[in-house]
Amino acid sequence: MSQDANAQMRAHLPSSVLMRWRYVIAKLRGVKLAPSVSIFSKAKLLRYPRNISLGKSAVIKSGAHICPCNANAIISIGDRTTIGFYTFIYASSTISIGHDCMIAPFVYMVDSDHGIQAGLPMNSQANKSKPIHIGDDVWIGAHSVILAGITVGSGSIVAAGAVVRENVQPNTIVGGVPASVIGVRK
Repeated sequence: MSQDANAQMRAHLPSSVLMRWRYVIAKLRGVKLAPSVSIFSKAKLLRYPRNISLGKSAVIKSGAHICPCNANAIISIGDRTTIGFYTFIYASSTISIGHDCMIAPFVYMVDSDHGIQAGLPMNSQANKSKPIHIGDDVWIGAHSVILAGITVGSGSIVAAGAVVRENVQPNTIVGGVPASVIGVRK
């Protein structure tokens, strides 16, 4: 895939002056930024911005939330990866997203679950966290959910609306609730 494959989307990025301003603000907040990162207005880099790294030419669209939830949580997003409008990425341990990924609007990734022991309010129980890893060249469709402890292999596609609760092998297409294999990329 050529680095210009996403040229249509990148040709319509908002004003470079505004992007540069948001880049500088993020840098001042401690976000680790490679060159040419685009952060749209109303995108939110929350709580522990020093624990966020954005690769070269990454795009974070409006309404997206990128949130390391504690001082030890890490979120890394690879080169030329696009995070869609209103996508929420919340890490209590680690969420890593590879290079050249397309994360559609309204995707939800969370690497933790609340405790569920009976007899105790769930909101007072400790979170149980397991890292999420998204490989390179992955397409995650709109309204998908990626749960704690999941690895989505390089070259995979997650169909719109899927709930991924098991690992996805490389070059595999999954869809449904819960997500299951519906095809293979050839």
